[in-house]
Amino acid sequence: MKQPAIIVPEGVERVLLHACCAPCSSAIVEWLMAHDIEPVIYYYNPNIYPLEEYTIRKNESKRHADSLGVRWIDGDYNHDEWREAVRGLEHEPERGGRCELCFRCRLLATARMARQEGISCFATTLASSRWKSLEQIERAGQWAAQQVAGTQFWAQNWRKGGLQQRRNELLRQYDFYNQLYCGCEYSMPKAD
Repeated sequence: MKQPAIIVPEGVERVLLHACCAPCSSAIVEWLMAHDIEPVIYYYNPNIYPLEEYTIRKNESKRHADSLGVRWIDGDYNHDEWREAVRGLEHEPERGGRCELCFRCRLLATARMARQEGISCFATTLASSRWKSLEQIERAGQWAAQQVAGTQFWAQNWRKGGLQQRRNELLRQYDFYNQLYCGCEYSMPKAD
């Protein structure tokens, strides 16, 4: 695996990794473990719709973590609460205001879980998706860290240095379910 230009925050030996799905987290978790950084996976995705889709993605994430002996934390699923949080932004385009608010929601929960677990650093697999704005993710993560004392957000472009290619290899190796949309009903492909 090619070594990406990844800058590890000073003193980080553990990271709470917000995972959106198993395919996106697989190469990141592998990289962290290969560099002696202990990942703890936090699966918190109340945006995913419908419940069946959420359950499939959650189970795949847990299966992946279990196969590696990585600790996995299940966040609460409350899609109604998430919909209330993004009310008024339903018609925003992908990478618009709804997405940034969604990132804030999920990364604030991640920062709070990091503090609860005694882990100072948190990151997200959202920054591995080519469909997401790295700038929005970084702003949301930095904002979340400012809200939760004692935490820091590890802003990283997890697409570089061969990690995207490795993600695709691991997707086939583990025979992961690979979703066709981000997760919320507003990102679902429209029927023609």
